[in-house]
Amino acid sequence: MKAPFGLTIMRDVSIAKSEFVAGKKAITKIQNFQNVPELMEYCALPEVTKYAKAFIGPNIMAMHTMLINKPPDPGTKSSRHPMHQDLYYFPFRPAERIVCSWTAMEKVHRKNGCLVVLPGTHRGEMLEHGYPKWEGGVNKMYHGILDYSPDQPRVHLEMEAGDTVFFHPLLIHGSGMNRTDGFRKSISCHYASSDCQYIDTSGSIQDFISDEMTSLVNDRMKKRGIKDYKITFADIWRMKGRLVHGREGTLT
Repeated sequence: MKAPFGLTIMRDVSIAKSEFVAGKKAITKIQNFQNVPELMEYCALPEVTKYAKAFIGPNIMAMHTMLINKPPDPGTKSSRHPMHQDLYYFPFRPAERIVCSWTAMEKVHRKNGCLVVLPGTHRGEMLEHGYPKWEGGVNKMYHGILDYSPDQPRVHLEMEAGDTVFFHPLLIHGSGMNRTDGFRKSISCHYASSDCQYIDTSGSIQDFISDEMTSLVNDRMKKRGIKDYKITFADIWRMKGRLVHGREGTLT
């Protein structure tokens, strides 16, 4: 079966060609499921959108979607997700009109790699990100804060199936290794007010992620025989966004 347009399937860098469980490939994430109606039902759930609207207003768009399937760590510690800020990935503002909903699909705890957050960091600024120098390798796009100190006070978010946490895009967060034999599953959606504005991020600390994302798309188009194809950072996000509630605005 051909994957829906825009869907991104990600595999762990150290186990991309292996299987932990017979017949179950080591897929770590399914991103950008905006064209999969069954998964997009999550983004439109009244139990979720009522809180999203409370944070960012009545006109909300689903801008980034993920089904996360954190695999058992193969001993390389590659199942970790470095501490980062989500705003680093977004070329739209203001940050106060963006919120993430993250829902546990099963019991999530420290042993299987629950979310780790640094309370209060949403009041700070966006920090410089890059790939951490981990011996076991780092998954594609798993950028982390370069000067992050593990000594900072942090909170582990242990959750039951169905529990949902909402957080600001500047909140510093990540997740630890999955030390169990099973896959840790969750689903998330980043919402933004449709009245947010796209910004020019060139010359900023977002250059690294902007260049990586646009190069990836442009290279794919070249492989398909489409020459001189150029896409911008903002264009990528325009293609991902879907109106969930209210009216369309400047993000569409």
